[in-house]
Amino acid sequence: MRLSIRGTRPARWPAELLLVRHGESAGNVARELAEAGGLPIIDIAERDMDVELSARGERQAEALGRWLAGRRDRRPDVVLTSPYRRARRTAEIAVEASGLPVPVVLDERLREREFGVLDRLTKAGIVERYPEQAELRARVGKFYHRPPGGESWCDVGLRVRSALDSISRAHRGERVMVVAHQVVIHMARYVLENLTEQEVLALSRGRELANCSVTTFAAERARPDGMRAVGVDDVGALVDDDVSVSREPDVAVAPR
Repeated sequence: MRLSIRGTRPARWPAELLLVRHGESAGNVARELAEAGGLPIIDIAERDMDVELSARGERQAEALGRWLAGRRDRRPDVVLTSPYRRARRTAEIAVEASGLPVPVVLDERLREREFGVLDRLTKAGIVERYPEQAELRARVGKFYHRPPGGESWCDVGLRVRSALDSISRAHRGERVMVVAHQVVIHMARYVLENLTEQEVLALSRGRELANCSVTTFAAERARPDGMRAVGVDDVGALVDDDVSVSREPDVAVAPR
């Protein structure tokens, strides 16, 4: 379904953009245990890309799918997802539970932030093994700090900006759901809402985004080239389905 704005002039943006954080993963659980125990390393064998959903994460994805099915004429036309397994499985399970015949498209630009040498380390582990990186991050700030072999928040913003540009060209006037990771969603808000470094970091300090929460942007009729946030970190799909809400940080590294 396509939305026209100001007569026959097509909207630049999708009619609606749903930004969904993936369901709870086994990595989220392992990270909480490591932090609680003061351990330097998160005990998980898989690559970050291969971390599975937890049993609760699967239930969250199913609840998301049932919520999508109930949206009637506001169901997504396409689902884009990070290729990381926890995000891809969230998208696949949700689409299957919804019963909707919509494609699930992988987009590597939606992947989790890469943490380089700090991968799988807790805060205690970073200070112990890479004290110079902990000091540098404290001085530069996490928006611009790039760990060796990894990415800064600003780096993530560059690829998110590219992904949003592609969405605006390929899915104008359509309803699009994106399944990704917490930092990716924060940086999508940074781009769409024209936020500053301080503003987007303040958002991240407020609280963790809930797993399978939905942040919604709608085309702004008064501004053909813009979108407006109409819902942030919405967990109604989980609450309505009596599925527990989780807000664990992503697994790969502690500093947020």
